[in-house]
Amino acid sequence: MLILVLESSTTSAKAMLYDTETRQYETRVRPYPQMYKDITIHDAEQVFLTTVLLGKEIAEGRTISMIALGGTWHSVMLCNTQIKPVTPVYLWSYTGAAGLCSSLRQNTEQVNQYYQQTGCMVNAIYPMYKLLMLKEQYRLSDYIIMGQGTYSTFRLTGERVITECMASGTGLMNIHTGQWDEALLKQLEIKEEQLCSLIPYNKTFPLSREGSQLLGIQEGTPVIPANSDGGLNQVGVGALQEGVMTFSVGTSGAMRLSAGKAVIPQKPSTWCYRSPKSWLVGAATSGCCNCIDWFRSSVGNEKTYEELESGPGISENTPVFLPFLFGERCPGWDDEKRGGFLGIEPYHGVRDMYRGIQEGVLFNLYQCYKVILEVNGKPERIKLSGGILHSEVWRQMCVDIFQREMEIEEMPHGSLLGGAVLAMELLGVIPDASEFLEGEARIIKPNLDNAAIYEKKFRRYLKYYNANT
Repeated sequence: MLILVLESSTTSAKAMLYDTETRQYETRVRPYPQMYKDITIHDAEQVFLTTVLLGKEIAEGRTISMIALGGTWHSVMLCNTQIKPVTPVYLWSYTGAAGLCSSLRQNTEQVNQYYQQTGCMVNAIYPMYKLLMLKEQYRLSDYIIMGQGTYSTFRLTGERVITECMASGTGLMNIHTGQWDEALLKQLEIKEEQLCSLIPYNKTFPLSREGSQLLGIQEGTPVIPANSDGGLNQVGVGALQEGVMTFSVGTSGAMRLSAGKAVIPQKPSTWCYRSPKSWLVGAATSGCCNCIDWFRSSVGNEKTYEELESGPGISENTPVFLPFLFGERCPGWDDEKRGGFLGIEPYHGVRDMYRGIQEGVLFNLYQCYKVILEVNGKPERIKLSGGILHSEVWRQMCVDIFQREMEIEEMPHGSLLGGAVLAMELLGVIPDASEFLEGEARIIKPNLDNAAIYEKKFRRYLKYYNANT
């Protein structure tokens, strides 16, 4: 049987064709065309069409047994009653509600109450606060509220539904009951009918006639509605067991641990969402490969990554970079925080600054890791993924800073594979997604000689971080 997985990620459309008999797959990735000058907003229809046309190309002439959809957490937009977009899609990286959230965070009691209810922080990444911002311009009660994942699901099936996994990242779902939180809807002055209906991960819907025409796939083919790429990655890399951490350094950064129940500390620090199959506890940062790409295009004179990484290795005097071009998520949750270079000396050049960005991104993630240790304890295994794997220098720097062995999966698209694994479970190919294993991982070991140097540099990073708080 063949499974088609479609994912609308932050910067590109992705598609996978997975053969359940041979366990072989084909993947394709296509960057979105420029939609707006502001890269933190998208055109929902343009993203949808780019994704489905890529799916049509990879599936052409094939008989597809099931389709699985994926996308990013935290996107939101307003649609009219005919489900036509009225606003752009506001992505996780959109921080237009930062000022509003900064004001709300002054009330510590309400912040803690919201955190305990939802597993989310009062922060501009969450649709809850993007909607509060939009409430100043629109009467929300007149609109249907969706995100990119739910919009794509609707366009392919005609059903206005949302998986528990995707809903858990909206900041509108009560993490304990798994239902939309009535008090939060009241605060927004909206009704539950304006949101999509909550469904479990194992609910499928038939491909509509329009979806069939767009994809060139038989009408009625079962479709798994969109789950988040972060949740699907947990499935695809075999990290549904407790004690296994997935560590993604892609456009943004994230660390996730599967848990048997919601884990929410008394003081807001980590977040708690749902994967398709379990609870997820983790931390996320907004600045990773997007900071690398910014530097290369804006400062690095379009030098190749290899050119920027060439030259001397580890240095004690690298400039400090605070990676908050898109605000801060964990650990400080300050969406108004901005970063940049600090401690620059006259002898520092482009390569020194590039190395500073690589280190700054990882130091921010190392901060998050230390918080997770306090909340959940030390993970037994860490699975590293994302754009960082393209750089041997950067991934070795990562394990040296963390001083932990890390596993590298040869499969570069864990979230796509996660969609295929869910489909295999629902098709009866495997008894349960948690039992899926995709071969041996490569182990990257830390260089113990670098531990003291990076610990000293991390303390320097923290000095500048705390001074900028």
